[in-house]
Amino acid sequence: MIYTKDISKSYNGVQVLKIDELEIPKGQSFGLVGNNGAGKTTYFSLLLDLINPSTGTITNNSVVVSKSEDWKPFTSAFIDETFLIGYLTPEEYFYFIGDLRGQNKADVDRLTAKFEDFFNGEIIGKKKYLRDLSKGNQKKAGIVAALIGNPEVIILDEPFANLDPTTQIRLKQILKDLAEKQGVTVLVSSHDLMHVTDVCERIVVLEKGEVVKDLETNPTTLKELEAHFAKSAVSVSEEEE
Repeated sequence: MIYTKDISKSYNGVQVLKIDELEIPKGQSFGLVGNNGAGKTTYFSLLLDLINPSTGTITNNSVVVSKSEDWKPFTSAFIDETFLIGYLTPEEYFYFIGDLRGQNKADVDRLTAKFEDFFNGEIIGKKKYLRDLSKGNQKKAGIVAALIGNPEVIILDEPFANLDPTTQIRLKQILKDLAEKQGVTVLVSSHDLMHVTDVCERIVVLEKGEVVKDLETNPTTLKELEAHFAKSAVSVSEEEE
């Protein structure tokens, strides 16, 4: 479904991402983890053609994303609050996204009605602009908007941040169902190792822009990831000494 080949990104001569080859099959729940500056958001930005690669290509369902927009109708994402339109209410924003994706108001209403418990009564019908919502509620709106139009690929950067524990649990189930029951390719980046291990059947670790681990999730994966990052913390501490 998504194939990365010889991709790199540099700024002012400093390389921030270098992935020789990475393949994500259709319907896989894929997690990307790493410390700040590891290259997670850079990779997602390249995948969404928000920035240009220094070298290489990313192909989404046989479409080279930097050379054609044909991947857009079946791909959606929520990276951060800049994806929202602050002067719209959540309902107006959902209808706007629905219109872009060929969905009428009734289609959008049916979808959003499924997420009443996720919204927890704080999104729909409150007559608030998106810019006036809390960070957590902005995130809820952005995530649900990404589900409009039955996309085949969904990309979420740090989806669990700013969400309360109940909402995090609900979101994990939503993401699992998308991949397992609907065959959607779900890509998630997160600093939270437990959440990403719960959700994703495969996890890739980035360090300084390069893939250092590629794991199929199993009962020992969380401990393996914790051990890896604990070792990294020790190494950094020794370097500082």
